[in-house]
Amino acid sequence: MSKNEMPKVVTVTLNPALDLTGNLNALTAGTVNLVEKGSLHPAGKGVNVAKVLAELGADVTVTGLLGADNQEPFCQLFEQLGVTDKFVRVRGASRINVKLVEASGQVSDINFPGVTVSEQDIANFEQTLFELAESHEVFVIAGSLPAGISPEQCAGWVARLQQQGKFVFFDSSKAALAAGLNAAPWLVKPNDEELSDWAGRKLETEQELIEAAEQLADKGIANVVVSLGAEGVMWLDSEGWLGSRPPKMNVVSTVGAGDTLVAGMCWGKLKNWTKQETLSFATALSALAVSQVGVGVEDIDAVLTVKESVLISNQSVKS
Repeated sequence: MSKNEMPKVVTVTLNPALDLTGNLNALTAGTVNLVEKGSLHPAGKGVNVAKVLAELGADVTVTGLLGADNQEPFCQLFEQLGVTDKFVRVRGASRINVKLVEASGQVSDINFPGVTVSEQDIANFEQTLFELAESHEVFVIAGSLPAGISPEQCAGWVARLQQQGKFVFFDSSKAALAAGLNAAPWLVKPNDEELSDWAGRKLETEQELIEAAEQLADKGIANVVVSLGAEGVMWLDSEGWLGSRPPKMNVVSTVGAGDTLVAGMCWGKLKNWTKQETLSFATALSALAVSQVGVGVEDIDAVLTVKESVLISNQSVKS
């Protein structure tokens, strides 16, 4: 299937960020820590998904709300990727998130607040989003919300797109996730921690995770994908449960692995793959992501090699 034959996808990042990533041996709080190497690059969950999809070969449009004061790195990235930039520019600077990656693979996130958006900014974004809905079928709405946008507003956009027959992939956390789940997106991807947050208690056993995911399915969510890190992925749809377990990887950084999983699931949808093919590819893509610094598809052959070692079962995977 060529790029021109595939459905076009829109990724929505309402609170993009510049990620300042530093790699160090071990982080010691309250002292001076020396970073061995660092990078500053455009991010935000929807931007990360767009990068992976574009490198796989999808026709991607990016939108959301982007601070005008530090937009240049984003503009350069979008041009380099060949994606269509429909971001609404707003006053101020997009936030900077600091990610400190230790040699053990542990990541400490220091996330700064983003821009505060106005009523006019929101109106401009809404207009852009629903103009794109006239020519696009697949939407990925991912990440946190900036000050000025309520979880209920975001959920309203999800619901409206779904009512128009669009396929909405939704990936957020806390209040935004809880509200968005009520809008019954086509696919959600909570990890076990986010699912526990939603349930209001720590879900420790496989059965507890299954029951919570099935509650989400009962809300009308067609695809509930639960990511379990190194243990794999559990996916519930109308056909039932399918589980995957990746091979053991050399973990360099887990930054962006969840976004990469969402991109892999979306790619399977765009390619109209079977459930098993989609899950094995998305799991391999995400597994490989933890073995590299930065988000992206560095080598598709490496993805396909890892895919051969992904175990797929009709049972879920958490032991």
